[in-house]
Amino acid sequence: MKKSSLSSVIMGAAFLMATSAVGPGFLTQTTVFTKQLLASFGFVILLSVILDIFAQLNIWRVLTVSGKRGQDVANETVPGSGYLLAGLVAFGGLIFNIGNIAGSGLGFNVLFGLPVVYGAIISAGVAILIFSLKEAGKTMDFFVKILGVVMLGLICYVVFASQPPLGEAAYRTFFPEQIDARAIVTLVGGTVGGYITFAGAHRLIDAGITGRESLAQVNKGAVSGIVLTAIIRFMLFLAAFGVIALGFSIDTTSPNANPPAQVFQNAAGNFGYKIFGIVMWSAAITSVIGAAYTSVSFLKTFHEKIEAKSNYVIIAFIIISTAIFLLIGQTPVTVLVWAGTINGFILPVGLALILLASRKKKIVGDYVHPLWLQISGWLVVLIMFGFTMLTLYEFFAKKS
Repeated sequence: MKKSSLSSVIMGAAFLMATSAVGPGFLTQTTVFTKQLLASFGFVILLSVILDIFAQLNIWRVLTVSGKRGQDVANETVPGSGYLLAGLVAFGGLIFNIGNIAGSGLGFNVLFGLPVVYGAIISAGVAILIFSLKEAGKTMDFFVKILGVVMLGLICYVVFASQPPLGEAAYRTFFPEQIDARAIVTLVGGTVGGYITFAGAHRLIDAGITGRESLAQVNKGAVSGIVLTAIIRFMLFLAAFGVIALGFSIDTTSPNANPPAQVFQNAAGNFGYKIFGIVMWSAAITSVIGAAYTSVSFLKTFHEKIEAKSNYVIIAFIIISTAIFLLIGQTPVTVLVWAGTINGFILPVGLALILLASRKKKIVGDYVHPLWLQISGWLVVLIMFGFTMLTLYEFFAKKS
């Protein structure tokens, strides 16, 4: 593969991972937790970025060295675990994709006044068209890169308009007043949990970028994806924090509340509201593509017909997600937040299996996985498992 083509695929994988993470749930989660934690939310983002990088480097390196997808590596490590992992990832991807479809419809509604249902159907059609093309992989890479840059630019404008207290935000990023376990689980889950952590690695494997000779580029892609996601998350946090600091209220509890839209509108008026429409649609449609592509990639190797007709299965996944959305209506804020939490539960399971696989020669050959990555990876597993248990305890404690 030519160097220019290799770099294009690597950055395409990074943007696929990043834009898969930056969906309607991402926008909603960031706004909701900014309202709850204020400047201290910066610390949650910082911690999640550190955990994300360690998780992503471990998974991308082991999978690309082995040349095998996550479910196959898991099955060879613990027999049957790959089927469990595939089921969990596909379920989490489906939940997210229902929200993604809803978000794309909402984006069209804000921009053009179309009913959300019609906007969702049109957006699903765009995603289906991409996977109908002969060069679907290259088209997907180009599409997510363009919209990723658009989102980042527009969010930066809203940050400038809201003029957040940067000093306080920076200080509390390192010295928080409060720490929320569920916020950490949700953010890590929404950034590298579930299907998202495998999105870029599976894209590289499908493009034939495997083996030890590709590790330098793989590292670059993994870190680039996390850093891009972190920048967007920090910018959105600053925009929301700026709006709150100006004295505007953000409704996060009403059934029809749209927290991120309120941030954009309060920061930049009606023009800001239109910017939100563009950002929401861009975030949603790229996440529809990423969730469908990666969820189906977990099913490919279970049957040769799925492998041979994978694009058709992806299209079916998009159609099913859209049909469920049309049946249940607009996805509420609580579902989008809990979707990230659910994917946060999946991360320690998937990462633990990959770390066990990294020590098996029948999977990675003579590759020696760095000790610092093994240690940091197991720390992420333990931390995420601990925060997950704490989140469940707090949830059931409130119920009782």
